[in-house]
Amino acid sequence: MLAAVNRTLLALAGLVLLAAGVSVLAASWPLGGRHAPLLTEEARRGYWHAEGWWWWAVIAGLGLGVLLSLWWLLSQLRRSRLQAVAVDSGDGAFALLRGRALEEAVAAEAGALDGVARCRVALRGRRGSPALRIALELEPHAVPADVLAALAGPVLTHARTSAGLAELPAEARLKVTSHKAQRVT
Repeated sequence: MLAAVNRTLLALAGLVLLAAGVSVLAASWPLGGRHAPLLTEEARRGYWHAEGWWWWAVIAGLGLGVLLSLWWLLSQLRRSRLQAVAVDSGDGAFALLRGRALEEAVAAEAGALDGVARCRVALRGRRGSPALRIALELEPHAVPADVLAALAGPVLTHARTSAGLAELPAEARLKVTSHKAQRVT
């Protein structure tokens, strides 16, 4: 969703800047020429002495714009990877397992499966309920159902038991490596 919001905001900012640039270059609407002020004396007086609700509406719109901009900025700064997983040590306390260590262990085990050329793993979610996102690049001869069964079986079970988690949801994305066609002569 964040990518769609970023594209939309970028497109809107681009359109506004394009319109402003074209109007300045044309020096016509909304400008009255090079030496004319943006607001005439009569227009300034009309806006200044306008209805009382008008200024409140402007302030509310600007405040909403500031709040939306802050939300967007904070969502850009948020990390998408989980840094650590809380593991129950059995004595009522919790230990922290580094997220990178779990990612590397799962990637090494999944990369060793038959038919897997490359594997990338990202740990997402929260400390108490992590989730894995696994991107597997399969060799041309690999059977996707077999690779997925081996991933869902021993690999994820081993990761779940070693981290002491009751459940570890995973999302796997499979992609086949590109290869040249074999020609018979």
